[in-house]
Amino acid sequence: MKGYRVAIVGATGLVGQEFIKTLEQRDFPVESISLLASDRSDGKRLFVSHQEIEVKETLPESFKGIDIALFSAGADISRHFSPIAAQSGAVVIDNSAAFRMEPHVPLVVPEVNPEDIKRHKGIIANPNCSTIQMVVALYPLHRVNPIKRIIVDTYQAVSGTGKAAVEELTLQAKQVLEGQNTVPHVYPHQIAFNILPEIDVFLDNGYTKEEWKMVEETRKIMHANDIAISATCARVPVFTGHSEAVHIEFSRPMSPDEARRILTQAPGVKLLDDPVISLYPQPWAAAGTDEVFVGRIRQDASHPRGLAMWVVADNVRKGAALNAIQIAEEMIKREWLHPGGEE
Repeated sequence: MKGYRVAIVGATGLVGQEFIKTLEQRDFPVESISLLASDRSDGKRLFVSHQEIEVKETLPESFKGIDIALFSAGADISRHFSPIAAQSGAVVIDNSAAFRMEPHVPLVVPEVNPEDIKRHKGIIANPNCSTIQMVVALYPLHRVNPIKRIIVDTYQAVSGTGKAAVEELTLQAKQVLEGQNTVPHVYPHQIAFNILPEIDVFLDNGYTKEEWKMVEETRKIMHANDIAISATCARVPVFTGHSEAVHIEFSRPMSPDEARRILTQAPGVKLLDDPVISLYPQPWAAAGTDEVFVGRIRQDASHPRGLAMWVVADNVRKGAALNAIQIAEEMIKREWLHPGGEE
């Protein structure tokens, strides 16, 4: 198999580290790898496939000769460097929100809309972590019985905010248990032993930006602009793994057993649903795994055409790094990616 020259932008961050791990674990055909970050990380050394590789500052010339550029360094960095990387001949798969709602940029979850990849003009957007796991769980049902409305409440891990948030939760938990006062830095309030119904900034409509991402991104990925969606996103004191309570209204009634049968066969989904033995998805168990876990499927008591379910996934892995690498793998499988500019 041909090898590809890969660049990781934001290599020292949580998602950047997960990019490295996932490429190794999936035996991705890497010919060479460039680790890029800010000037603060220039000169650091990271292990990739048992070799030490030096991290270099991200510069315009960093993308010469690169086939695939995996970005996870924030929207500002993506907006500046992604077009440069694309102009240099790389296919950019960007994990930030910078390009997700741009009409000419595909927003892709490979289990849902892989054909959209082909429309790219050098940049492909990776969706928001909470959106990814929800559409992986809902799209197989939507194909059989079109969804009319989604109400989703999320319980999102601190790793979605990055390393500093993980460290803050660790420190605050210790301080609280020792009877000390906490001083929040990453979040507006203490996160240890607390829940914050505020992720990203508040918009004029009363929703947060994170909540509105779920509305707009779900419609774009599923090609379903008429789905009514309302989201409430909360940050919880969990290190890894986003959880979601999802209520769905379908075009016609669907039994929990039918939904289970469909989801048992769905790509990327693992059903954990036996309340008799307390079997249901949990973020602790989902950490470090590839699947989107679904359980507690039941009739929605408030609507004759409704179902309720509980959806959990590793937000750093499937919610970010793995999904991006699956996009690259899909391009390779379909021969849409040619190393070295080959036609």
